[in-house]
Amino acid sequence: MPSFLKKLSRRLRHPFNSRYAFARLRAYHTQPRSLEQVVDWAMNFGGGGYMRVKTMQKPAEITALAQAVQALQPRLILEIGTASGGTALIWSYLASEALISCDIKDMTPQRPLFSRFPPPGSQCQVSLLSGNSHEPGFRAQVEAVLDGRPVDFLFIDGDHTEAGVTADYRDYKHLVRPGGLIAFHDICEKQPLASNQVQYLWRRLKPLAEVEEFIHDPQQSGFGIGILRVPDEGAPDL
Repeated sequence: MPSFLKKLSRRLRHPFNSRYAFARLRAYHTQPRSLEQVVDWAMNFGGGGYMRVKTMQKPAEITALAQAVQALQPRLILEIGTASGGTALIWSYLASEALISCDIKDMTPQRPLFSRFPPPGSQCQVSLLSGNSHEPGFRAQVEAVLDGRPVDFLFIDGDHTEAGVTADYRDYKHLVRPGGLIAFHDICEKQPLASNQVQYLWRRLKPLAEVEEFIHDPQQSGFGIGILRVPDEGAPDL
């Protein structure tokens, strides 16, 4: 389908998709959820068009990461790469104060839904920022929302080229507090797309700090999550 027809179809179906998505969210909020249940919802929330919520993750890998983040008792989480909001659903469950989720695409249609992701009673405020994470003006927006507050967990899952993921690491690592975590998605050596190059940065980082890998199957193509624990002197330079 040509792109303009696809966009038109999304606009025409948006009211229906929006009603469905909010009904799903109300169902999600009907009772307290365990972390494992939240991950399952992130994998299977469903929906269509702009309001589709999903996460392109291996369940075992994202669950292991979420458990590591939960152990931090995070107040503030920063995500580079919102995509369809599945991981934002998880992070909004874990962050007690704020989630800042960033994506290069316009997040205006999703904002009313995603801003209501935190469970009832949570003080977490969800900020969706749209723009190029590599541009100085966008970095200034992120820092303005942070207002000097340290990040407990940074999830980098945006630009997957070696230059792009390296730039995101260099530009945002200083925001993460000592003892906090920085995680990267798609670290497996075997990747289905030539443009998936996160593994090259991951190789360089592994000798520089305490790291851990969550890989469901060593022979798998794609996926894999690597986490780096920020030392007292800050995240390592490259």
